Amino acid sequence: MSSPDPTGTGSAVGSTGPGHRRLTRRQRARLTRGVVYAATLLLVAWLVVSVDWGRLQEAFFQPDVFAEQFPEIVTRAARNTLIFTALSFSIALVAGLVLALLRLSSITPYRWFAIVYIELFRGMPALITVIAVGFAIPIALDARVPGIYGAGSLALGIVYSAYMAETIRAGIEAVPRGQVEAARSLGMSHTWAMTSIVIPQAFRIVIPPLTNELVALIKDTSLLFVLGTTIETIEITKFARDAVSKTFNITPLVAAAAVYLAITVPLTRLVGLLEARARKAR
Repeated sequence: MSSPDPTGTGSAVGSTGPGHRRLTRRQRARLTRGVVYAATLLLVAWLVVSVDWGRLQEAFFQPDVFAEQFPEIVTRAARNTLIFTALSFSIALVAGLVLALLRLSSITPYRWFAIVYIELFRGMPALITVIAVGFAIPIALDARVPGIYGAGSLALGIVYSAYMAETIRAGIEAVPRGQVEAARSLGMSHTWAMTSIVIPQAFRIVIPPLTNELVALIKDTSLLFVLGTTIETIEITKFARDAVSKTFNITPLVAAAAVYLAITVPLTRLVGLLEARARKAR
């Protein structure tokens, strides 16, 4: 027996009727995806119709101007960028490891020194550190960092050592403590256990995030223009900016972006492969 109809409309209470059937979760998801796809296609169509492609190409992609940047942007600017990156990364990796160990030290002054250093250089803009190393240190100490790549590499190494220190510390703490205890029970000293057991495992854990730091470091070499560059130390972004001022066209920046992508995309793909390999190993 159907329940009475208190509304007098002729339909039973709780009945939705054939025209009010509720959508399932899958149907709602499909409908949402369809709306998103349709909105995206409309946006793309609007851009295709609205953008003045002729003016855009004239300002941003002149084939002859693009071709003029090569091979010098690769043989000189990209080479200098990679040299700055390699030197800075080496400094940051060594200093970051030392800072991570100090951060985990049981000796309070060491631990506080590492904390202050890490928070200071992670909290300040990298550009300020570059200016301080390039100009403040020579003024204060009446001495310059040796080498044509020295000041820039040291500045970026200081900045990224703070980030790498926290990454390495997290990797060390991720190694099970039982392994250190087992090594100590076999008569190994704490230092030898850390060097031969903990740190190698920690680096296997932190290789993907360290590679991400390397990618970021490559792009941050563009900050070194504030130190002044010569033909021997010019990096990709400065090279492109100088070319823009000569050609009065933005195409050289597009060429610089292409070179950066040629360097960083393989590294980001490597990060993905390393992370997949780490997940598979776990």
